[in-house]
Amino acid sequence: MPAGADVRRVAAVGAMLGEGPAWFDDALWFVDIKAPAVHRLDPVTGATKRWTAPDQVGWVLPAADGGIVAGVKGGLYRFDPATGAFALLAAVERDRPGNRLNDATVDAAGRLWFGSMDDAEKAGSGAIYRADADGIARVVDGIAITNGPAASEYGRTLYYNDTLAGTIHAATLKDDGSPADTRVLARIDPADGYPDGPTVDAEGCVWVGLYAGHAVRRYAPDGRLLATVGLPVANVTKLAFGGPGLTTAYVTTARKGLSASELAAQPGAGDVFAFDAGVAGLPLPRISRATLAGLAKG
Repeated sequence: MPAGADVRRVAAVGAMLGEGPAWFDDALWFVDIKAPAVHRLDPVTGATKRWTAPDQVGWVLPAADGGIVAGVKGGLYRFDPATGAFALLAAVERDRPGNRLNDATVDAAGRLWFGSMDDAEKAGSGAIYRADADGIARVVDGIAITNGPAASEYGRTLYYNDTLAGTIHAATLKDDGSPADTRVLARIDPADGYPDGPTVDAEGCVWVGLYAGHAVRRYAPDGRLLATVGLPVANVTKLAFGGPGLTTAYVTTARKGLSASELAAQPGAGDVFAFDAGVAGLPLPRISRATLAGLAKG
C-alpha cells in the first residue's frame, strides 16, 4: 500500500467527532459522538441519512435478530432506524457519570466488546467490557481513553488501544472470552499522532487511525509497521472495510480540537474518506442472540 493511495471524500458530513464506522446491510454506518447522531452512507448513491441520538453515541452494530444495538453514554440501546427510536437494553457505568462509551466490535462468537473513557480525557476511569450470554463483564480497567477493541478472524486475539499512552495492546482470548498474555504490540510517538480506533483485516493485520496524525497505519500481528496511508485531515479516528469484496477502506475523521486556521486549511475535517486498501477486510459478525439475552442480565 503506497503512502500516496488514492484517497477520496465520500461523505461531507463535517462531524465534530466522527467515529465507529461499521459495514453492514450493504451500507456504511457511523456516528458523530458529539452531535450526537447516527449516520448511514449509501455507497451507490452517496446519500447519507442522519438520526439524532439521546446522548453521546459511540457506535452502532448489527444483531443476529436483524436489529441494531447502539452504545450511548450510560447504556446499550436498541436503535430502530425506521422510527429513529432508542430503547434501553442495559445500563452501563451509571457509577462513572464522567464517562461515555467510545468504540466497539463483535467477535466471531457473537460477543459484544466495547470500551468507555473519561469524557474529559484525563482520568483513568475508562474500561473494556465484554457482553455475552452471562451478561456484561469489565475485563480491562484504568485507561483514560480506550479505543477498540478489535478481534482477529477467529476471535483468538483481542486488540485495544490506550490512546493517551500511545500504545496498541494485544491479548490472547481464552475459550471463556477472558483476555490473557496481554502485551504491547506497538508504541506510537505522540509526534506522529495518537492511536485511535483499530480494525483487523483478512490477513490478520491491524489498521489504526492516528488522531492528530493525518494518517492510518497498518501493523503486522508481530507489531511491525507495514504501511501508512496519509489523509488530508489531521484527526483520523477509525477505518472500516466495506464495498464489494470488503476491499474499500472507509475512514471517519473529526473536527474536534482544531483551531479556526486549521479548519480553514482542512475543509474536509469531520468528513468520511475512502481508498482501495489493497487487502480485504473481515465480515462484521452480528451480536448473537445469546449475547442479546445476556444483556438483560446487565
